[in-house]
Amino acid sequence: MDDLIRALPNLLKAAGDSEEVAEAAAFVAWRRVAGEQLRGQAVPFRLHRKMLVVAVPDTSWKKQLEAVCNQMLFRLNSALGQAVVTYIEFRVDAKTVREERARLRVTEIDPEKQERRALAHARALNADAAAIKDEQLRRRFLLAAGSYMEAQERKK
Repeated sequence: MDDLIRALPNLLKAAGDSEEVAEAAAFVAWRRVAGEQLRGQAVPFRLHRKMLVVAVPDTSWKKQLEAVCNQMLFRLNSALGQAVVTYIEFRVDAKTVREERARLRVTEIDPEKQERRALAHARALNADAAAIKDEQLRRRFLLAAGSYMEAQERKK
């Protein structure tokens, strides 16, 4: 991903006035600038005349993001290497946000519940884990293995 971000300025220069390339680059840069925390809450869905339209789930998110809009705009254009976006409009569009969450498989699982599920999946590994003498290391092994097994199961 870092290589793609570093390549964006050159990609935009090579593409010239291509609106499709500018939009795709802006979306990639937005996801990088927004980070993991915002990916499931703020979804870019259109770049029109240098205005990036970002869907948010409710007015609370809209107000919070509008408060930091100038910072986001600066970071976004810095990643792009030029002023591809001059304005960010946040629109309440819960449906678009839900669809993106589903696409990203963003889940809002209670950490304790997730741990119980991971350990349940890892029970098959208990015999192997018993060979690990360090109790904390054994627990971490089982959590990691269980989480992996659960993720593999979801892919099926």
